[in-house]
Amino acid sequence: MSLSRRTATRSVRALGVTAASAALALSAAGSAIACEIGDFSATAACDGAKGVITVTDKDASGVPAEVTVFLENNNADVRQVGTAQTVEGSAKGVTVSFAEDWEPNAVYRVHINAVKNGKELVNADIKPFLTAPAKACKADDTSTPSGTPSDTPSDTPSDTPSEPADTDSPAPSESSSDNGATPGPVSNDVSPAAQESNLAETGAGSNTGLIAGIAALLVVLGGGAVFFGMRRRGSSNR
Repeated sequence: MSLSRRTATRSVRALGVTAASAALALSAAGSAIACEIGDFSATAACDGAKGVITVTDKDASGVPAEVTVFLENNNADVRQVGTAQTVEGSAKGVTVSFAEDWEPNAVYRVHINAVKNGKELVNADIKPFLTAPAKACKADDTSTPSGTPSDTPSDTPSDTPSEPADTDSPAPSESSSDNGATPGPVSNDVSPAAQESNLAETGAGSNTGLIAGIAALLVVLGGGAVFFGMRRRGSSNR
């Protein structure tokens, strides 16, 4: 075999290997972005006092998928939750929600059906089945506790003060003239008792003069006795 034929054969083989490798790479890339059941997830949560079931689609290819939720009991469908919804996923994830007042530990089956260009890509349930939390939803308690005092004290005085009790003082007694008594005439004569009282206060009509005279006599007699006594003593000393 000539050199040119060998070179051509090797070139053809190399091209075949390259083409096969490219086909495998494209196949792998297509599989990587194809819609599959693993791109979907479901959760049960609370929105205030109401329950909600949320399904998330992280299919980067954005294939439209129909989502249907069923309440289960002993692996049998009891009822469908709401109506089926269509979601087109993304790498970040796109969600759809179903309002459902789920009971604690209730089980739900979430079914996904995705079709592209007439080809069914997904027709399966999310596994395992969705189980609701063990605690039911309830509204936030915003009422004031019974032990908390109110903002306004009960003994706050009212705006209008109460009227004081009737404390009017009794009216002054009427004058003697109102009682009908007529005052008698005023007399300028001094009664005998008043005259005697005046005399007693001034000393008139009492024994004050007699007592004063006796006292004066005793003073004179005493002075004379002193005088004669001193005179006799002087005579004896000579």
